Amino acid sequence: MEIQGIIKNEKLISQDEWNKYINSLKTNKTKINKEKCQELVKESLIKSIKKRTLNFKKFGILFSGGIDSSIIALICKQLGCDFTCYCIGLKDSKDLECAEKTALALNLKLKTVTLGLDETEKILKKVIKILKQTDIVNVGVGSVIYAGINLAKKDSVNCLITGIGSDEMFAGYSRFENIKDINEECWSSLNNLFKDLKRDFLIAKNQKAKLITPFLDENFIKLAMQTPPQYKIKNNIRKHILREIAFDLGLPREFTFRKKTAAQYGSRIDKAILKLAKKNGFKYKKDYLKSLS
Repeated sequence: MEIQGIIKNEKLISQDEWNKYINSLKTNKTKINKEKCQELVKESLIKSIKKRTLNFKKFGILFSGGIDSSIIALICKQLGCDFTCYCIGLKDSKDLECAEKTALALNLKLKTVTLGLDETEKILKKVIKILKQTDIVNVGVGSVIYAGINLAKKDSVNCLITGIGSDEMFAGYSRFENIKDINEECWSSLNNLFKDLKRDFLIAKNQKAKLITPFLDENFIKLAMQTPPQYKIKNNIRKHILREIAFDLGLPREFTFRKKTAAQYGSRIDKAILKLAKKNGFKYKKDYLKSLS
């Protein structure tokens, strides 16, 4: 994983070190002018992606057709990069459907895989072994990442871009809709992001892959966190300013303002865990996952 300051001697820094890093960036300043703010965030994201892709002849993008992976893919295409988008899911997966529609509209190279229940169970076992935990969310999201990396490695692609960090900075979670101080909650979410970074790092390290995280560029974090909350949630649409930037860059409105569910739901991994639990005689998903450890 590539995040400024988070990997030292090929090891993940501690939770305390991560919190100190995020808190060192903290500011209460906000950029009031919307147009200027939007332009600065857009330029910063483009620079972050450009800086991180210069040294790679080819790379992949963990792609779901959501706003985060779509804006990354759009920028990479406009920069003339050689990349492939990778998406995984089970039958009737919303992510697979959205990824295929978005890739077709943007003329992106996309590779997908539709997992069966047996294959999903094998992945769950591997992810549980890697993470040494059976938390439903971490195992679910981790399985999507594991399968995506595995798909890319078949093309000898060992470096993949992810959109991690966007939800935390641009109020992407539903809980933000009922919070008074949105930016303070964004800072709190960034501090709590460490557990997700640790999950992704462990999975990537296990598969000898590298995850690139342009949203976590230091300068980008500073600009994103100076974005006034009224630009992050507008007309009940979360990550509104990021969507406007994507539209400005050329992402069709049909995809720009489409709602997206979390990876474990959009891929239907969570639904698969429930089916597998019942199939194996378990009432609860958590008990089934514990049986796999």
